[in-house]
Amino acid sequence: MSGGSGAAGSALTWAALREVKCAELEDAADGWGRVGNRADAARDRVEGQLLPGLHDTQKGEAVGAAVGRLRRLGANFQYIHTECGLLRTTLNSLAHEIKAQQRVLQGALDDAAALRFTVHADGSVTYPAAGEGLVDGKPLAGGTASGVPNPGMVTPSGLVAPNPNAGKAQDIADRVAQAVRAAADADWRYTRILRALRAQEGLGVPAATWKDAAADAAAVRQAAGSYLRNAIPDDASPAERRAWWAGLTDEQREEYLAVYPDRIGKLDGIPALVRDAANRDNLQLLMGKLEGRDDEDSATKLAALREIDRQLRAVPGAGEPPMYLLGIGDQGNGRAIVSYGNPDTARNVAAYVPGLNTSLDEEFAKGDLKRARDTAMAAREIDASAAAIVWLGYDAPQSPDGMSSLAVAGTERAENGGRAFRGFMSGLAVSNDHGDPHMTAIGHSYGSRTVGAATQQGDGIPGVDDIVLVGSPGVGVDRAEDLKVGRGQVCVGAAENDVVTHLPSKEKGLIEAAGRVPLRGGGIS
Repeated sequence: MSGGSGAAGSALTWAALREVKCAELEDAADGWGRVGNRADAARDRVEGQLLPGLHDTQKGEAVGAAVGRLRRLGANFQYIHTECGLLRTTLNSLAHEIKAQQRVLQGALDDAAALRFTVHADGSVTYPAAGEGLVDGKPLAGGTASGVPNPGMVTPSGLVAPNPNAGKAQDIADRVAQAVRAAADADWRYTRILRALRAQEGLGVPAATWKDAAADAAAVRQAAGSYLRNAIPDDASPAERRAWWAGLTDEQREEYLAVYPDRIGKLDGIPALVRDAANRDNLQLLMGKLEGRDDEDSATKLAALREIDRQLRAVPGAGEPPMYLLGIGDQGNGRAIVSYGNPDTARNVAAYVPGLNTSLDEEFAKGDLKRARDTAMAAREIDASAAAIVWLGYDAPQSPDGMSSLAVAGTERAENGGRAFRGFMSGLAVSNDHGDPHMTAIGHSYGSRTVGAATQQGDGIPGVDDIVLVGSPGVGVDRAEDLKVGRGQVCVGAAENDVVTHLPSKEKGLIEAAGRVPLRGGGIS
């Protein structure tokens, strides 16, 4: 198709629309898909084989330089994979829209042929004489109807043509005009997108290039519309999402990952490897999006994202479990879900919810991630498959002076976070390869209040066997068994130098044989 003269005045004709070979667009999309897959495979080889091989067998300055270049090469392959995926989806989405208008056009042409009307090159439709005149009883004269691309914009004249063929011809002409107009609009929109999908010259992929890639992805998402977006099961259960993903073709999965890594990466219930791949790509797009902004919030989140990216690209040391990015986002105080060990293959999984003053910043990216990594390494001394997760999937209260705040005293953040955490754990239970993995929920500070809120929804947190509460301000229940895992499966920890330990609870009941911290109460840690 031609780019035409724009959506408002394209030279596209119905005859040209009918002859567009959408199969050629789809073949071109497949070609870009193959290029993208080769780039992804090359990235895997660089980061999964070459870098670990150098790290484990070679030492010296030359090796350090080689590692730096290989990491840059891996990042370049990742960029190629992302852009090729966008090209693929753009071409497939264009073909999808053009085929839809071809069906509208063909339906109108078929109706014209059945009525023996003539459709002219300009889209007008000539109809024959029909009906009877009121005076002489002779057939009423035929005529020609010209199509209106947007009939809703035309004010009705109030007159009704006496020839019964006139209305039918007008409907056919309108459908032809609407199909041509919609196809021309699509041609114009996608031409602009394809022209924008160009890489900068040179071998490097600087931050500015990822900023352009983020804009490219947003443009493709907006243009693609219903082609992919409406089918994503955001409101489905984790089990339904898992079934949806399993039912897609490889091509469909690749397109979703290319265009909607942010939405696929947070779908509870789909495999951890898929979420990791989606979120790693989305991480690059987020860094590109935040790059160059001069506000403090963006700078704080960008620093955290860079630190997470650095850790993801680092070669794991001896005994360190692999790192999986199960969630990432810049909404609210920021989102990050990181697992050390694959939670789908682990027989034992622990998920830790941090609390007060936690946000997506460098302290979280270094301190909280280290806690999860240390937990995984200790657990793997007993079970080599174990996985430990840090879950920042909600907006924890922020109190810079370290004193209690209304946000901590309230329950709204905990309840919202509890719903999200319950969904996440339900997704782990669905995607895990083992029939009944042992899962532990760990809540620290206000995170324990969030875990407690999660237990009060439905039958508790799906799949969770044990609950650990540390430095808790209270979890909203009076008894351990109210957490729906069994009294003996709740552990509560506190320290003498933690002010929470000495704060009075709103209710006097304590957990017997489970620790000294009240389950319902006030205070922060």
